[in-house]
Amino acid sequence: VIDDSPTSGFYISNVLEEAGMVTQVVRDPLQALDALAEFSPELILMDLYLAEFSGFETAAAIRQNETYVGTPIVFLSSETDVDKQLHALRQGGDDFLTKPIRPEHLVAAVAIRAERYRQLRGFMIRDGLTGLYNHSRIKQELELAVSRGRRQGADLAFAMIDIDEFKAVNDTYGHPVGDRVIKSLARLLRQRLRTIDIIGRYGGEEFALILDNTRVEAALAVLEDIRANFARLAHRAGAHEFSATFSCGLAGFPRFSSAAAISEAADRALYRAKAQGRNCVVIENGSS
Repeated sequence: VIDDSPTSGFYISNVLEEAGMVTQVVRDPLQALDALAEFSPELILMDLYLAEFSGFETAAAIRQNETYVGTPIVFLSSETDVDKQLHALRQGGDDFLTKPIRPEHLVAAVAIRAERYRQLRGFMIRDGLTGLYNHSRIKQELELAVSRGRRQGADLAFAMIDIDEFKAVNDTYGHPVGDRVIKSLARLLRQRLRTIDIIGRYGGEEFALILDNTRVEAALAVLEDIRANFARLAHRAGAHEFSATFSCGLAGFPRFSSAAAISEAADRALYRAKAQGRNCVVIENGSS
């Protein structure tokens, strides 16, 4: 809820929380993006007239961040001028609710919009084969994780995994078997990592992992265990049985200070792991 009025913000928050929702009130629109990064809302409810910036400007600023391009923005204002309401929608709003509003109407409007967003987001951010986060979403999650680490003074580790000689698997046994190998690694990662860890399929046979509040050295031990377990898995292709391995590159925050620098460092480490003979985990210790 972005509303510079303490009374209005408290009322809206109270109505929604009594309906079982979790809310956060932001009174200063200048703090909106930081609050969004920390709270990760499923819907933004915003007054049209704010002290520092208008709701028009705030919505436009939020939409410039690709993380929130699809997050519903609903204006809640006493403004009844239809032209101004339409202008608000053109600036990035998805709906316009007029004050005063009955509590049950507010709850229903927010709940319906949030549920629709959850459904659409599930299609937008997930990889179809594995159900893991897709490439664009894992990049967004890394940006958010670095922001959290910077605010909280916490470490994080980022890993890039690539299944070794995967083209040979597809060429020898066919793409359906290759898909099963990819899914088996996705399943193993889910089993071995914490629920707070973020797993994504970066593309093809490549995966990316974000381990919050984890030093790179600790992540190395975790990834070595996963690597050894994956190498022991037996994959079947008709009468044939084979195994597969992966190489992994690791980098982390705060040694690397931005999401882009962390990603590039992990990619360099992955390249070194391949050059060292594959089936190993390598840490990039250079500085950004």
